[in-house]
Amino acid sequence: MRKFLFLLITVLSIHTTQAQSNSFEVIKSMELMDLIYMNLEKYYVDEPNTGELSKTSIDAMLRALDPYTVYYHEANIEDYRMMNTGQYGGIGATIRKVNEYTIITEPYEGNPAHKAGLQAGDIILSIDGRDMKDRSSEEVSNALKGLKGSEVIVKYKRPNVGEGEAKIIRDEIKLPDVPYAGMLENKVGYIALNSFTQTASANVTKAFQSLKQEGMESLVLDLRNNGGGLLMEAVKIVNMFVPKGQVVVSTKSRVKEENRIYTTQQEPLDLEIPIVVLINEGSASASEIVSGTLQDLDRAVVVGRTSFGKGLVQRTVDLKYGSKMKLTIAKYYTPSGRCVQKLDYSHKVGGKVEEVPDSLLQVFYTKNGREVIDGRGIEPDISVESENMSRLAAMLITKNIIFDYATLYKFKHDSIAAPGEFVLSDKEYNDFIEYALGKEFSYSTASEEQMKEVMDIAKEEGYFQSAEKEFEALLAALKPSKKEDMLRFKKQIKEMVQNEIVGRYYYQEGRVLNSFISDQSLAKAVEVLNNEKLYNSTLQVNVKK
Repeated sequence: MRKFLFLLITVLSIHTTQAQSNSFEVIKSMELMDLIYMNLEKYYVDEPNTGELSKTSIDAMLRALDPYTVYYHEANIEDYRMMNTGQYGGIGATIRKVNEYTIITEPYEGNPAHKAGLQAGDIILSIDGRDMKDRSSEEVSNALKGLKGSEVIVKYKRPNVGEGEAKIIRDEIKLPDVPYAGMLENKVGYIALNSFTQTASANVTKAFQSLKQEGMESLVLDLRNNGGGLLMEAVKIVNMFVPKGQVVVSTKSRVKEENRIYTTQQEPLDLEIPIVVLINEGSASASEIVSGTLQDLDRAVVVGRTSFGKGLVQRTVDLKYGSKMKLTIAKYYTPSGRCVQKLDYSHKVGGKVEEVPDSLLQVFYTKNGREVIDGRGIEPDISVESENMSRLAAMLITKNIIFDYATLYKFKHDSIAAPGEFVLSDKEYNDFIEYALGKEFSYSTASEEQMKEVMDIAKEEGYFQSAEKEFEALLAALKPSKKEDMLRFKKQIKEMVQNEIVGRYYYQEGRVLNSFISDQSLAKAVEVLNNEKLYNSTLQVNVKK
């Protein structure tokens, strides 16, 4: 008994000492920060902006933890609101900084900017009389945002037309959770989900029920490039397809109270309909909960590319002065017991974050006994490799050459074919080539860069002079030819150009429909759903991934 008491006292003593040590470190750090502020305020050569210094120091402190623990200053609270609800007060358009000015890249159909006549390509010259030259896109965005019903005057310049002015009445802008839902071939339904805001599950349910009325017999749920959102919305969407009372996700934390198990609370909509979930490297967080849980329960076939790998849960805390803090509180685990978190933020090496090492990865099992692993995101049941973007295509996007050509195309053509039918003709593609070749841009190939490295090594080792002509000839052969590469990567570039053009006429929904023409992952999803044997066998244990 005395030994036990001694051990208990020792443990409590250690715990108390650790707690006191932590408290001392907190007090010490706060005191040092206060002293630093006091001395800056008293002695610094220029008048310091204390508010800006404070935000910078807070941001830097939180950045040392992980990218998801962030501080929302009262001035940025609109960003927090949009993240959770998809709503903000503004004109409804995407913008991008190009050279000295910010341009409209796409107005949202039916929203204030669109109703006021603004078009993609319009250069924002001033807002409410304030010159926007050399302003950051964030400054322009803040100037365009405002309360519903308030007026904003935007002066713009339209390429090939001239200057204009638009009086826009701001509205409550709601970014669509479901940008498109519709029927594909052979009674296959399709729902694209962009984010998990407070209305995500309601909108997916509405789309699903509508498609069922149209005769849908199988479903493609597209979560590609969906960065996640609210955990409970993910649980509700899984609940549409699995029984009530099913464990969807559990969370584990350093704080005991945050260890929770989330189960489905409602009766499902459909337990039988075949489902394919599409994912890619842009599918994260709540998207991985949905795809991972449906995979673990063998309720859907997952098609595409390995997801992002974010297995962390965040919570928002209200602070003083109208500010908020979002902080990581736990890791989440799918029904099989795996955590998909790919990067280990708790063990940084030289200040850099590394992936969870292969030696620590574990194998888990789905309901049917199929193997799945943790620490690497969600790996698809059927992989579809992506076509690597050529350096030429990347440069055409970066330099806005494709964007500007689409603006010019819209100026010359009043209308085009339906978005699911529009294809750029060879003659039009040749016109684009001539347009692009008239622009100033340069790029290098990976082969060229590696050849230069080989030449440098040859010079160091003394072999270069004896083979200089051969080296130079090979380097010349590897240098890119813009016109030849335009033809070499014709399929890829042509698809990008035609999709940008379609966006000018049919906006976001049109882009989605036009992308179907060349969407290999979607084609594979439809193939799986149209082949009952393939669908069922994929969900069985004897299928190799």
